[in-house]
Amino acid sequence: MTTVLAKIAKETTMTEAGARERLQTHVETDRKVRVWDPLVRVFHWSLVAAFAVAWLSAEELDTVHEIAGYVVAGLVAFRLIWGLVGSRYARFAQFLKGPRATLTYIGDMTRGRERRYLGHNPAGAAMIVALLIALSGTAFTGWLLEEPDRVAMLPAMPQIVAPAFAGGDNDGDHGEGGGGFVKETHEVLANLLLLLVALHVAGVVLASFRHDENLARAMVTGEKRAPEPGDIA
Repeated sequence: MTTVLAKIAKETTMTEAGARERLQTHVETDRKVRVWDPLVRVFHWSLVAAFAVAWLSAEELDTVHEIAGYVVAGLVAFRLIWGLVGSRYARFAQFLKGPRATLTYIGDMTRGRERRYLGHNPAGAAMIVALLIALSGTAFTGWLLEEPDRVAMLPAMPQIVAPAFAGGDNDGDHGEGGGGFVKETHEVLANLLLLLVALHVAGVVLASFRHDENLARAMVTGEKRAPEPGDIA
């Protein structure tokens, strides 16, 4: 009888220990950590709204389009500064990787074995750089188009480039104002931005699915699942 009772007590203890271990694992899995600071989140969604307004108002509502463009330029300037002095996961030094690391990560993605990053992963970091460059170029060329004389403020350019910027006033096919080359560049950059945004959204959806984590919601709450073994924090 004593042996039977001891066996039952041992099994009960093991069962309770297992239950506690499963509960602890569940708690650790559900634990959240703050990743994105409030300014990063406000910047992100403000940029989404400003870009949408700028895109939808193009060729229709010039004043609204210009205001949205200035908002985009201001947001990009803020992000460049915040990328240097902001919180840990907002800083470029934390998430920017070299070409080799980025290509390696993309290769791992194609094979479905990429590691989870608490902040931006290398592919996401490369996309951020591409978006900031394209947004800056779009805003700058848009600013040039507002006043024809602004093209003259550009630094001296090679002869093969300068005539292209100045051709708008002499050739009706090149448009008005800052020159046909500037207008065409502005439109190309805007279309490129649309493509980059689509790729960015696709990447967010893919990463959310792969790592069982809603990244769009994380950019609202600022919180992500705590790092687990194998994750890069």
